[in-house]
Amino acid sequence: MRTWGPLTAVSLGTFMLLLDVTIVIVALPDMARALDASLSDLQWVIDGYALALAALLLGVGAAADVLGRRRLNVIGTALFAVASLACGLASDAELLVAARAVQGLGAAAMLATTLPLLGAAYQGRDRSAALGVWGAVSGASAALGPIVGGLLTEGPGWRWIFFVNLPVSVASIWLTLRVVPESKGPAGRRVDWAGTAAFACFAGAGTYGVLRGGADGWTSAGAGTSFAVSALALLCFVLVERRVAQPLLDLRLLRKPAFTGVLIGAIGYNGAAFGVVPYLSIWLQTVLGMSPVRGSLVLLPLAGTAFVVALAAGRLLHGVAPRVVIGGGLLLIGAGGLCLAVLDAGSSWVALAPGLTLTGVGTGLVSPGLAGAALAAVPAENAGMAGGAVNTFRQLGYAVGVALFGTVLTSRMTDSLGHDAAHTVAGGGGSALHGTVSEHAVRAAFASGLNGASLAAGVAGLVAGVLVLVMVRGPRRQAGAVVAGGHPDAGAGADRSAAVPVRR
Repeated sequence: MRTWGPLTAVSLGTFMLLLDVTIVIVALPDMARALDASLSDLQWVIDGYALALAALLLGVGAAADVLGRRRLNVIGTALFAVASLACGLASDAELLVAARAVQGLGAAAMLATTLPLLGAAYQGRDRSAALGVWGAVSGASAALGPIVGGLLTEGPGWRWIFFVNLPVSVASIWLTLRVVPESKGPAGRRVDWAGTAAFACFAGAGTYGVLRGGADGWTSAGAGTSFAVSALALLCFVLVERRVAQPLLDLRLLRKPAFTGVLIGAIGYNGAAFGVVPYLSIWLQTVLGMSPVRGSLVLLPLAGTAFVVALAAGRLLHGVAPRVVIGGGLLLIGAGGLCLAVLDAGSSWVALAPGLTLTGVGTGLVSPGLAGAALAAVPAENAGMAGGAVNTFRQLGYAVGVALFGTVLTSRMTDSLGHDAAHTVAGGGGSALHGTVSEHAVRAAFASGLNGASLAAGVAGLVAGVLVLVMVRGPRRQAGAVVAGGHPDAGAGADRSAAVPVRR
């Protein structure tokens, strides 16, 4: 227990928080029917979690250095459990979205402390073995998320995708308190709360602006105000980070093209690979009439292929320049998005298989190497900051991708169905239009919308891939910190101790 107890405790929490990124996707149509949720509500069920995780990860990681990493991990797990209970008991969409945001806060505390705790608990070969197991667990969570979500949704009901977190949280807290040693960062460190608040406002207002632009029009007052607030918050973040002694993100690192290129790759990767997946799930269940389990199995080529390729890439591509692996993977993700844009009114789930598989191959190449490439692009003393920034930008890319591609989807559908009908169908409420819109019209409109969203995702992946290939240059060196498995949301925390060497 003393030898592998810390790894078990940390892996339990990691599996749970990363599972919750993908487990909700298959349950979206059932949530919409039970809570009378709109498309915007469903988007925020996903984005509320991802945005809270992205916006708070760096700040919470710095706070853990001061307050104690084990302590904050336990607090985060307890908060995650309470929020999961609130999600499962939610009586309307607004309460569910609010609880998901609190879940994201707890997940940020858990993820930011995960690798520092492992780094403090293990040394030498044990550390390498622990990181390998942790990476595999992270990848497995992506592959199992849709399947577990489908089984729970079709069985006891969608609320159990949240209730299942309760016993796992209790076990994780008990084990963490019993076997994980406490650790802290260097004495005298301060938390950049002003920078954390400014970044959270920037990310939240910007994403809200995209959603409002899709619902009300890009020239609407709501969208314009949101974008203005986001721009002002970004300006405040830049001013704060230039003045504080211990910033969340040292802006001088952005002068390094390689590091900036990796961050662009991180945003493009999560957005292009996963931003359209929630709408594919809604299409499979509400238009094609699949059950949650069958719908989850259709999506398995993406996560399953990513997991297998990520495991193989570590051995087969060792020594290959990171820009080639990451840039090439993003090009494959972009190509996968383009392959998804082939649907019509008569298409079945089979049409998705080539695009999902190609995207999975690209995901398996990109995911393990992003953090290592970021660490290779910055000085050693900024390793933890670089790893945390990559993880933050991954989550931000996912949140923005869900919002942006949802806007493209409904815009294309509006051309044939009208505004209200398009948002109703895209939100999983197509049955409410029975007798007013033909089934063929709904199928054709949804296929057209998915084609537009997939095309946009494909272009985003291709552009990100080209930028990585152009910008991530310089002498090749061993990054030494493969901190992610096959999952899109695994990565380093905010502290430099997250950058722990891995033997190969």
